[in-house]
Amino acid sequence: MSIAVESAQVAQPYSLSFIQTMVAKIAPSIDTWLPEAVHISLQDLESVVIRAGSAIMEVYEKDFEFYKKSDGSPVTEADKLSENIIIPALKDLCPDIPIISEENSESHKIQATETFFLVDPLDGTKEFLKKDGRGSFTVNIALIQNNLPIFGIVYAPALGRYFSGITLNSFSEERDIPTKRLNLSKTKNLNIIAVASASHRDQETNNWLISHNIEKTVSIGSSLKFCLVATGEADVYPRFGPTMEWDTAAGDAILRAAGGFVTDTDGINLFKYGKANYRNGGFIAWGQFRPQKRFK
Repeated sequence: MSIAVESAQVAQPYSLSFIQTMVAKIAPSIDTWLPEAVHISLQDLESVVIRAGSAIMEVYEKDFEFYKKSDGSPVTEADKLSENIIIPALKDLCPDIPIISEENSESHKIQATETFFLVDPLDGTKEFLKKDGRGSFTVNIALIQNNLPIFGIVYAPALGRYFSGITLNSFSEERDIPTKRLNLSKTKNLNIIAVASASHRDQETNNWLISHNIEKTVSIGSSLKFCLVATGEADVYPRFGPTMEWDTAAGDAILRAAGGFVTDTDGINLFKYGKANYRNGGFIAWGQFRPQKRFK
């Protein structure tokens, strides 16, 4: 059984007492459904991402500089601050689980094991730099086991939107804070809404949208695209341009927990993790809108 949820919008500022109260009401422990080696509470994980989001927003609300990495992608103080919160916390909580993080280039040399974390401390840095009021950047943490994303958290601090998904077992806790289980759109291949990258959309994506007769496309940054499909706000997310596994794993886990899935661009093979250099090929994230071919 799987479950994906979105918590109610979280108001700024984020006091530690508010964070502790909020997450304590969600679930006391997730060690009954995570791998045996992972002894961690949902409260721990949620506190980490919300603290990271708070650090990101402190930078966002002031003037800041950025520089380009060797691959040409931008990085800011916010990326580093967020990572400096997340990585030590995960190491403390799960010292035996490898952590692959975007901003830690040394971690990219680690060979994928049966179980590992994928972390993007600030997904959507280009959107972060724009300061366009859309707030489509996120904090992503995913847990991979046997090449599949079994748990994911995506937090969009500027929007106050928080998503999580578990693909093993559901919570049994009653939630007395405004939280809703995610459900895919009820669309039956009519009036399909697609989401696509705001900064990396290419002609292959446009061709795919045309060939599938999709007339409405929403452009947005970061892993929020997966989350919008998971919430039913969109039906499909095609991506032909390059991504890394830390860009997709958390959102992928949330979508799968909501009942969707991610395949290669042919719609045949399910998307997997732990690939060479943690580099993704093209993919389609499917909600209610489904491929014509049977996937494996």
